[in-house]
Amino acid sequence: MYTCVLSATIQGLEAVPVKVEVDVSNGLPGFSMVGSLTSQVREAEDRVRTAIHNAEIAMPPKRVTVNLSPGDIQKNGTGFDLPIAAGMLEAMGYLPQDGLKGVLVSGEVGLDGGVRSVKGILAMVLKAKECGCRACIVPKANLKEARMIDNIPIAGISSLEELIKTVKSKTWTCEKLQVDQINQSQDEGPDFSDIRGQIPGKRAALLAASGFHNLLLIGPPGSGKTMIAGRIPGLLPKLTLEESLELTRIYSVAGMLPEEQPWILKRPFRSPHHTISPQALAGGGRIPKPGEITLAHRGVLFLDEFPEMSRTSLELLRQPLEDGKIWISRINGKCCFPTEILLVGAMNPCPCGYYPDRNRCSCSVTQVNRYLNKISQPLLDRLDICAQTSISTYGEFRTDVSETEWTTEKMRQKAQMAHQIQQERYKEETFRFNGEMSPEKISKYCTTRPDAEKLLKDAFIRLGLSGRGCNRILRVARTVADLEGSAEIKEEHMAEAIGYRSMDKQYWR
Repeated sequence: MYTCVLSATIQGLEAVPVKVEVDVSNGLPGFSMVGSLTSQVREAEDRVRTAIHNAEIAMPPKRVTVNLSPGDIQKNGTGFDLPIAAGMLEAMGYLPQDGLKGVLVSGEVGLDGGVRSVKGILAMVLKAKECGCRACIVPKANLKEARMIDNIPIAGISSLEELIKTVKSKTWTCEKLQVDQINQSQDEGPDFSDIRGQIPGKRAALLAASGFHNLLLIGPPGSGKTMIAGRIPGLLPKLTLEESLELTRIYSVAGMLPEEQPWILKRPFRSPHHTISPQALAGGGRIPKPGEITLAHRGVLFLDEFPEMSRTSLELLRQPLEDGKIWISRINGKCCFPTEILLVGAMNPCPCGYYPDRNRCSCSVTQVNRYLNKISQPLLDRLDICAQTSISTYGEFRTDVSETEWTTEKMRQKAQMAHQIQQERYKEETFRFNGEMSPEKISKYCTTRPDAEKLLKDAFIRLGLSGRGCNRILRVARTVADLEGSAEIKEEHMAEAIGYRSMDKQYWR
């Protein structure tokens, strides 16, 4: 007897519908599967047959043929276990005929007949809704995640027995997950007041968070670079519902959603080690999966020991920073992953860390240049703000007087004001922050006074800026003006933005 059950496979961040066709017929007992399958899918044969046996469901000695259509798309993962089992049960008469018509099914089956969670359920439910499916059957462990999508009935099951009961009684519901937690108050994390001194670094962090500008912190060891970077997420705006859904889908495909709260409510902060491989940073593998740069989407990617990373890893950042996405190409096709991140890099000015203090630095000029030149000028052009940190004095380090103007709460209030200005300004645009402004929009939104324009022209000639570097200065100046509540970019705003761009010229000559 022939049956067909709808399921899906994940390609990149998208779910691709797959028809699981099952034929149970007379003949020499056997089990065969076709349809461009990976080893994970082929192993479903042993899992499903053993699970049906241990669930005490009688399976007659028949020939079972399974086809996953379309055959030109590679299928991967363990999510086809449940639809294969459902198709077999329907063909053997344990499920009503056409009881699963228009129902998307996905889940891994254990040898004991239990149903376990799989990756990418959110993307599958989204695709089921787009295709007009009447319901979805998913593992109970994935139920909360699946219910982030409204207006489609969802059933969560934990065993094959529950599958039979659910299909016969049609007990899937359209209950929507309450995601009011998105509007929760900002989490109390580490505070900027814990950092003694470092006013220039804190100011740079405020600008970076206010306009979503990429930031590079340069300073000797122990000057607070990592502490500043770790506190930047506390200045960023809360996630919208759409952003939360987007991030949850990414982490669902990557298999990184926490079980107790399977949805993303906070902007991510990713801090991979500097030995990370290019594939782990960008994403990839035989079956492409999101890398660190995509896992940091809508949040902060912090790269400590910037020059110690491999040259290949550093250079692959250039295109994602410019385009906000990265394409991973493989022989079976290519996938697009989003990469709209706030990049924060931290580095020492030389191998020992103390250049240009010649009382402490023993590095030769050649060593310093070789160390700094690991970061190319095209990559530096994509870093809007370059700020220097210095080691705190004993008085700053041991003082009991708190810096009330540089607490996370005070800085967040200033950043929120800038975010509101940008939200109103760009309400008709596809971007939200100054740092995301496209070059063709700069002349429209970055209105400068004559004295500020003259200052920019002089800096362009004196510093030998590229067109990209000039645009970066204008974006940062726009954010400085927003923090001051100014509609126009004034000379002092432009001067501060140029100062952050000229900082790299102090080291890279």
